[in-house]
Amino acid sequence: MVTNPWNKRDWSNHPKLIYPDYKSTIYRNPKNKLLKLNDIKEIPSPKFSKTSLRSVDADLTKNAKKDHDPIGERIIVLGKVIDEFGRAVPDCLLEIWQANSSGRYIHREEIHDAPLDPNFLGAGMTLTDDNGNYKFTTIKPGSYPWGNHHNAWRPAHIHFSIFGRSFVDRLVTQMYFEGDPLFKYDPIFNSIPDKKAQNRLIAKFSIDETIPEFAHAYIFDIVLRGREATPMEV
Repeated sequence: MVTNPWNKRDWSNHPKLIYPDYKSTIYRNPKNKLLKLNDIKEIPSPKFSKTSLRSVDADLTKNAKKDHDPIGERIIVLGKVIDEFGRAVPDCLLEIWQANSSGRYIHREEIHDAPLDPNFLGAGMTLTDDNGNYKFTTIKPGSYPWGNHHNAWRPAHIHFSIFGRSFVDRLVTQMYFEGDPLFKYDPIFNSIPDKKAQNRLIAKFSIDETIPEFAHAYIFDIVLRGREATPMEV
């Protein structure tokens, strides 16, 4: 039996678990070779329902339940989730989280002294439709310092979590924006060894999807496997 090469994950597209320039990977990732488990008979599978989500869950400019909109540049982030064969992945739960327009997260261990925005939670979720499409409304995040090295600043980015058929079947990645001057200085972005794979993490501005007098639009498609897979665990 011939194994289709598209069914194997191409790890050269993904960052190594330990990347010394990204200092915390040295401490938080295993140093021994991973073991493959072959005796797992069944993994409990969640069922995500459109009735369990609200439309406001995908609108980070409204889900804080405040009287005012958050401060910053309003943007639309949209795209498709597809498999290695280009087939749509419907009913896929996507979660995002991000810094506010000043580059600050709502987190007890946040080190950046930029202001919090009381009208912005910085998190949202949605399900892909029957054609694998998703859409978020949010605020373009700011850059922030992160203490990895001298004068270390993260490029503006949005974190994505993609759930599969079980809660342990989850992928995490980051979406960046075109033209960010911090790319060449960021060890997280540069931990991805392949330049083409790096480019798959950069959302593309779309004037066609931009909504007049409302928001710029960025397209970010997510490919789950294969040689054109979106890099994960970055």
